[in-house]
Amino acid sequence: MTIRLYDTSARQIRDFTPLRPGCVSIYLCGATVQAAPHIGHIRSGLNFDIMRRWFAHRGYDVTFVRNVTDIDDKIIQKSVEQGRPWWSIGYENEVAFNTAYDALGCLRPTYEPRATGHIPEMIEMMRGLIERGHAYAADGNVYFDVKSFPEYLQLSNQELANLLQPSGEGETGKRDPRDFAMWKAAKEGEPSWETPWGRGRPGWHLECSAMAHKYLGTVFDIHGGGVDLVFPHHENEIAQAKAYGDDFARYWSHNAWVTMSGEKMSKSLGNSVLVSEMVKRWRPIVLRYYLGTPHYRSMIEYSEEALREAESAFARIEGFVQRVVEKVGVVEPAAEVPPAFAEAMDDDLGVPQALAIVHTTVRQGNSALTADDKESAVARLAELRAMLGVLGLDPLDERWSSGGADRGEDLHGVVDSLVRLVLEQRQSARTRKDYATADAIRDQLQQSGLTIEDTPSGPRWSLS
Repeated sequence: MTIRLYDTSARQIRDFTPLRPGCVSIYLCGATVQAAPHIGHIRSGLNFDIMRRWFAHRGYDVTFVRNVTDIDDKIIQKSVEQGRPWWSIGYENEVAFNTAYDALGCLRPTYEPRATGHIPEMIEMMRGLIERGHAYAADGNVYFDVKSFPEYLQLSNQELANLLQPSGEGETGKRDPRDFAMWKAAKEGEPSWETPWGRGRPGWHLECSAMAHKYLGTVFDIHGGGVDLVFPHHENEIAQAKAYGDDFARYWSHNAWVTMSGEKMSKSLGNSVLVSEMVKRWRPIVLRYYLGTPHYRSMIEYSEEALREAESAFARIEGFVQRVVEKVGVVEPAAEVPPAFAEAMDDDLGVPQALAIVHTTVRQGNSALTADDKESAVARLAELRAMLGVLGLDPLDERWSSGGADRGEDLHGVVDSLVRLVLEQRQSARTRKDYATADAIRDQLQQSGLTIEDTPSGPRWSLS
């Protein structure tokens, strides 16, 4: 049993060998909390939630760190535009992100550090880099000297001579325009902290290098994030950390975007789909299925039609689960997943291939039910629950079955009450042998998108 992952730095799939046997350490670049999350933001957290769950299923003790960037240019800009404190905007949106992660069933991280809580660690790292000749102070800013680090740009596979480094307002005093800011000099009215080089605030890249060092040490297993972070963010993290003396991440893993009309979903493009709105229209477990089942390195082109297809596919899974539970009661998950499922997941988290095994198991289970083979149906459900548990999609898991913050489940309950009222009228018609009325009610329900199935325990409805 060997898990294999695509390593961005190696540009190939590699066997995963943990730094410490039986343990895996993961650092994920989390939210920059200038606004509420759209589904593109949450995809990254969800993809790495599945990675974490698979490592845990394979017996690893997982340490999972997902940071919060609670200070940056965009947050400060929003503070000015809205006339509110920067920390108020940051905290409000941090809560919105965590609400979205919870709604889609993501496990809470082992640690979730905020950038502003780690200024001393950042100062210490800058001091070390200046002493080693890799950084310098100028006009209250502190810059990393990219020419001092020969490995710079190996992750993104660029040439230094062709580099155009993103630069912010007030970044004066650079020796080379390609040098990047680790610390930004204070501006009037902006938040700032005292350092040996003057008051200011951290640059985005420095935050993650310092927090990864604090929580995972000088070397750890996997660094993750969206593919858009490869440059400049992850490239600059590597430069800072390794020049400081850390070995840093041993594997680099990046998830692809959610797109609309071929463009990355983002606030700046005005094409975002907020999670808080999506969960009012779609059950959160369906959103998880939609966002989590494509391969993490594949783009997802958002469309309502694709979401409806995901809803229908997941309904087939739920339908089988419900039918078995009605016959024999709740079945506990199997201790192991089927070998073909495990093989797919071990191969760079091949969720699409693993999902094919899920649906094959559902078809086999339905055939067993049709043949009244309860033993086989129960065995298939046990396997199914084990697989769905890895994907965070087990409908019998307490997270989903209890409803919780699942607005879609609340709506399901309301619809269920209304449908059952109509079904009682249908049953009354059948009791008095008014089959024409009973059939008419059934036909009307079917035209409304519902399928009615008569079972020994009474009629049951589901979405067509």
